[in-house]
Amino acid sequence: MEAVAVSVIAVLGTLIGAGSTYYFQRKAQERSEAFTRVERLRQERIDAFSAYAGALLNYRRVLVFRWFVLHEGRFAEDTPALLNETYTKRYAAQEAMFRAQLVGNSPALTALAEEAMAQITVLHRIESRAELDEARDRTRQCIRDLVSAVAPHVG
Repeated sequence: MEAVAVSVIAVLGTLIGAGSTYYFQRKAQERSEAFTRVERLRQERIDAFSAYAGALLNYRRVLVFRWFVLHEGRFAEDTPALLNETYTKRYAAQEAMFRAQLVGNSPALTALAEEAMAQITVLHRIESRAELDEARDRTRQCIRDLVSAVAPHVG
């Protein structure tokens, strides 16, 4: 009888040990998967918003250049190639904005992203140099505000 009790205790101990090992390994795996998922999303946010900020800067740069071509004649004449580059940069910025909005998952970030795009798009309608200088400062600040707002979401 004593041998049976020892055997039963040994089997139960083995089962409890195996069960607890499985449980703790499973929990560790779940934590690891959750961390990996969060880290991947963080990296995607960094990539998306970095790409968006870069696309906004490029779009802004070509609009300012085109403004100088049209209003001050400093550079070559307004060509179809320059107009095409303007549209290309705008489409690239819009595409980057949509990607940033998808991974951003924040109404506040979406609003800032759209506001930055809207402020930059207005650059081509400006008539005076003073307005342009003011708009350049404003658009630069919009991009900085967006990057500052994104920072806590990727930190």
